[in-house]
Amino acid sequence: MSKARRATMTDVAREVGVTAKTVSRVVNDEGPVSEETRARVLAAMTRLGFQPNLMARNMRVGARDSTIGLVIPDMGNPFFGTVASAVEAAVRPRGLTLIVGSSEETPERERSLISTFLARRVTALLVVPSAGGDHRPMRTERSAGLPLVFLDRPANGLTADAVVSSNRGGARAGVAHLVAHGHRRVAFVGDVPALYTRRERFQGYRDALAEAGIPYDRSLVEVGHDHEAAAAAVARVLAGRDPATAVFAANNFASTGVVLGLASLRRRDVALVGFDDLPLAEVLDPPLTVIAQDPAAIGRAAAELLIARLNGDRSRAQVVTVPTRLIARGSGELPLADP
Repeated sequence: MSKARRATMTDVAREVGVTAKTVSRVVNDEGPVSEETRARVLAAMTRLGFQPNLMARNMRVGARDSTIGLVIPDMGNPFFGTVASAVEAAVRPRGLTLIVGSSEETPERERSLISTFLARRVTALLVVPSAGGDHRPMRTERSAGLPLVFLDRPANGLTADAVVSSNRGGARAGVAHLVAHGHRRVAFVGDVPALYTRRERFQGYRDALAEAGIPYDRSLVEVGHDHEAAAAAVARVLAGRDPATAVFAANNFASTGVVLGLASLRRRDVALVGFDDLPLAEVLDPPLTVIAQDPAAIGRAAAELLIARLNGDRSRAQVVTVPTRLIARGSGELPLADP
């Protein structure tokens, strides 16, 4: 197919090996189509750059497009729930409806959701990128003026508006706080290395160690992408000949897992700072010291960027960094125990 010609429904049908009627059913969400065929059609639409004019269809049936699409990685994570609530509160007064889908932190599911939102001609799109996602195919939509904002993590392979936390600076402050209370064996428990937020927070951890003249020790770095993994990770860093005396947990799931791991080991002498606040953090024993993000501010900032674009702002893409703050409650202030 010539690059100068826009892809058609027939092109998509030929690519997948189905009839144009089947493609039409996927596009219009009408009639029976298997989930496997639907996924193949949506993937082909993305590859070929085909965008059906669902706006015209909406006009024919008397409907008006007024939706904002939001892709988040996990419906069960309170952080992203707060982000979504803040976005919804900001766009609702403009007569816009927020629709949310979960990528389950997989690039394939993310691509499918984005294709579905674009096919339905959403007014604007917000995306929390999955690790390993590729957003280069969205250049056409961005160039055409679709308001597009990435949250919590910047886009991969695409220059676009983004709103992120002060990940590196916040992590540096949290680890420096532990060092200031005498700790030199500070462990890092975080998510998978491919994730942007993990990379930034890990670099902040390294920054704080370097500034304090503390050698980096790979044996103190562990992956704790969920509660169970983080609990096992903290047990490992406390079991060596030269164990950690403090832990920096680089996200809310890691913090919860480390708390559970310390409780199971009956260890109350290990200092802990978590990145991101937790519900009931104040009632833990000791209460949890955290580097608090502001997910509501992230959602509001993303909505403000989006609304500005809807109002005709065509300035260059920008990255908004939302500050973090240290909340000292007790766990991060435990001093180094006497040998």
